[in-house]
Parts: sequence; C-alpha cells; structure tokens
Amino acid sequence: MFDRRALLLSCGSSLLATHHRGAAAATATGRDPRVIRVQRGTAPASLRPPGRHVLTFLGYSGAGYQNLAAMLAEAAAVLARHDPARTTVNIGATTDGIGAVYRLARSRGFPTMGIVSSQALNSGAAWAPEVERIDVIDDATWGGAGPDGMLSPTSAAMVAVSDEMVAIGGGAIARDELMAARREGKRCRFIPAESNHQIAREKASKAGKPVPASFDSVLGTRAWESP
Repeated sequence: MFDRRALLLSCGSSLLATHHRGAAAATATGRDPRVIRVQRGTAPASLRPPGRHVLTFLGYSGAGYQNLAAMLAEAAAVLARHDPARTTVNIGATTDGIGAVYRLARSRGFPTMGIVSSQALNSGAAWAPEVERIDVIDDATWGGAGPDGMLSPTSAAMVAVSDEMVAIGGGAIARDELMAARREGKRCRFIPAESNHQIAREKASKAGKPVPASFDSVLGTRAWESP
C-alpha cells in the first residue's frame, strides 16, 4: 500500500535537500551534448523515443511550490504506477519547480527527456542534471496558447510526444497543454498544488501589483483524471 507519510519524509530528507545544488546544473547558455536544436518544420511527434510510453509532468516552473516535498510525494505515487523499462519521463528540461521530478525519476531508473522553448537559451536557465536529452524548440514564446487558441511550437511538441500528462499545480502554459492533450483523448490528470507564496509576493511587488489573493493553480483546487 502506498505510504504517503513515508514518501514525504523521504523526499524532505533527500530530494528536497539536493534539488538546489546549482553547481551540478549546466547553464542553458553553455555547450551541452544533451541539447538538440530542433529545426523548424520538424514534425513534433518525431521527437518521441521509439517504442516508449512518454509520461509528461507539468506544473509550476519559476513560480515554485509552496510545499515541494508534497509535490514530490505526489509525483512518486504517479511514477509507482509505471514501469521504467517501458516509460520515459518528460518535463521542461530545467531545474525549476516541477523539474525536481527529474531527480526522483532517475533514482527509480526512468529514462528522461525534456522539451523547452528556445527562450531558455537566452534566459540563463539551468538544465536539470538528470535530464538525458533536451529538445530545444524554436519559439518566440515560452509556450501556451495564443489568442487564436493555437498552441505555440513548444507546447504543441510537448503534447505531441506525450502519451500521458500529469499536472501538479501549474499556470497558464500547463493548463493550455493539459487541456489540449485532453481534447485529443490522451490520458490526463490534474493534482492541485499551490505556487510558492513568497515568490508570488515578490514578483507582484516588483511589478507594482497587489499581492495575489490566491496561490492556487489556474486549473483549480479539485483533482481530476481522464479518460
């Protein structure tokens, strides 16, 4: 039986303690053999690892998590339902927020990959040390859907490679990707989680905006799974 309390303690003592070791992460601006610049016109589905079930985790990135250990425990429960011999874990390539799941996945023997916008190359983002392949998509945005409802190249690739998507919290980009995958009939799951309160307050203060009234995900406060 799944012991959530034990997982929380385990995540808090090991994964949480090591997640922010910046020296271990290669910067996005440096040369890294894991990085593949995807050419324009490349079919997004061609990025899929052959013969693998691709499990994609979505969630907060720079916004962080109010309870990182709880997020990791939820991710651990999801991973426990999959076989590392058949499943590849995909996230957004960087160390931030949901990127902490890379370490957890590798500790359980899952191959890993990441899909990320070319905006990351200009932002000084840091790749997660545990991601084994990074596909950088030529994109003028970080992702999400435009005013016309069409997904950006990065989000379109994220949905195309995935057999299953699990969002643990998440903002607008995670929402747009998860909803697009749901419309395509792919297996989708949402697990509520709050973004980091301090980060949200600091961001609002710098922008001269009021303190957020809620730190909940734009996807809501109730868990759901489909189909």
